[in-house]
Amino acid sequence: MSKIPVILTIAGSDSGGGAGIEADVKTIASIGLHPACAITSVTAQNTTGVLSAYDIPCEVIQNQIDAVCDDMDIRYAKSGMLSSSDIISTVAKMVKKHDLKLVVDPVMAAEAGGDLLRKDAVSTLKEELLPVSEVVTPNINEANILSGMQITNVEEAKEAAKVISQTGVKIVIVTGGHLDASDIIYDSEKDTYTIIPGTFVKGGTHGSGCTYSAALASSLAQGYKIDEAAKVAKDFVVEAIKGSVPVGKGVGPVNQLASILQNSERYTVLQNMKEGVRILTGCKEFAGLIPEVGCNIAMALPAAESTEDIAAVTGRIVKLKGTVHVVGDIEFGASSHVARIILASMKYDPISRAAVNIRYSEQLIDICQELDFSISSFSRDEEPENTHTMDWGTEDAIKKYGSVPDIISDKGGIGKEAMIRIIGHSATEVTQKAAKIAEKYAARKTKLN
Repeated sequence: MSKIPVILTIAGSDSGGGAGIEADVKTIASIGLHPACAITSVTAQNTTGVLSAYDIPCEVIQNQIDAVCDDMDIRYAKSGMLSSSDIISTVAKMVKKHDLKLVVDPVMAAEAGGDLLRKDAVSTLKEELLPVSEVVTPNINEANILSGMQITNVEEAKEAAKVISQTGVKIVIVTGGHLDASDIIYDSEKDTYTIIPGTFVKGGTHGSGCTYSAALASSLAQGYKIDEAAKVAKDFVVEAIKGSVPVGKGVGPVNQLASILQNSERYTVLQNMKEGVRILTGCKEFAGLIPEVGCNIAMALPAAESTEDIAAVTGRIVKLKGTVHVVGDIEFGASSHVARIILASMKYDPISRAAVNIRYSEQLIDICQELDFSISSFSRDEEPENTHTMDWGTEDAIKKYGSVPDIISDKGGIGKEAMIRIIGHSATEVTQKAAKIAEKYAARKTKLN
């Protein structure tokens, strides 16, 4: 059985949990590797800034690194907050002792504010640590200090990267978050530049530098070449920023688990949709509720923002020879009509994430009332110009009722079939409601006959 790669992070601890050792451990673990750590400083820090910091004695830092390296095969290491010349010298000595492949995140200030590197220690970083390192990942502000330049554009960033490489570090990656979304990679051995393009995304950025360098070290440990590893790390940080959630009064921390949680939610939605479709196809009476244009069922991811975040049947659910027939597969982005109903509903109730449409009749509305479903409606005749019917109609019905009801109906219009939409928290919930309506409707028809 092969061993899981181990990544050693040598950095400070962030009491707010957004950066430093805490960010590194979350990043490395979420990528699937084992994080080990040596803590260099303990900060009193939150999303608004650094209140104070206590440096760990160099002997203790050395003992931590020895303990890990003597027992584990460290595939790659990364450094973060190294606040003093003595700490930098200690780490440089340990890198040479254990022949560590090191990625240096030259942390100088916290994202939320506060100095983390003493100015007199910059020369030690350049003279002792960078010469024994594989990669350094400064942001624009850090690259300014390390190069002695003032970077205002990409060409100057490339020039600064080359200047920084003269310290002896093999690879310089100037990350572009403070100037341009692109990252510049300079390989000093090949004398080549690579640009990793990107776009700015909205979200919290506290811990983004730590997360990037930890993801880069993890990717290199997995065997990626530097250009590939930089792209993987950049993509990882982008998803972490997009998935960030505010936890305090200041700069929100990145969410290293965002992509894992999203994939988990996508799987959960798809499984719930499959069960919902099974409920409908297993209810023979449901065929009597399918509109002439067919129906669809859809379910959204939590915090869905567009129809691409909503799973539905790619074709439709139709009546074929008196039975329920599903045309197509279940995919995200497969619906517009039902998906828009869900997006409008989620504005008022974020857990109202699913819907299915059935044909309209007064008799079916009566059955919904008998089943004690909450009901509201809208009229297409009242629809304002330059609006989308499903967006406006759903919101209008919700406002009339005062909250998201179980049922939203409309009596149609010219060329538009009348329709009932069943809304709920999940695909299985709305299909169970639909099955109850169908069974009661079928029983009533049988009784009348």
